[in-house]
Amino acid sequence: MPKNKKEEELEQQVAELTADLQRTRADFENYRKRVEQETAAARSAGQSGAILKLLPVIDNIERAIAHQPAELANNKWAQSVTGLVKNLEKSLDALSLRRIDATPGTAFDPELHEAIQFDEDAEGEKEVIAEELQAGYTLSGLPIRHAMVKVTRQ
Repeated sequence: MPKNKKEEELEQQVAELTADLQRTRADFENYRKRVEQETAAARSAGQSGAILKLLPVIDNIERAIAHQPAELANNKWAQSVTGLVKNLEKSLDALSLRRIDATPGTAFDPELHEAIQFDEDAEGEKEVIAEELQAGYTLSGLPIRHAMVKVTRQ
């Protein structure tokens, strides 16, 4: 039975509307994914910004502990300050913040370390860290502050 012109027009309209609906669904799905990515990026940027503001505080507390007078070694107040740093490190560890390994003898990695000083007189084939001058940190595996180090050759 041949279709009349009206039925053909309706079928064509249904096909066009179906195609429009599919495009709209695809556009919406792309929009949803883009918004999720932007939200995650904004959250990550906010988190790293807040952590970067805390890092100088951690540095100062660590310097204070490193220069603690021997007569205060058994002082309860001094011990509580040391405990404060440990608690802060645990909290930051829960946020996926990790300290970059910059112990003397570690291979120098320009992706993680920033060479502030270089021992020009040293001889050797590979560059290694001689001293950590400032701690560096990674957040979720990406460096947010490079470790400042003195480099020598071995």
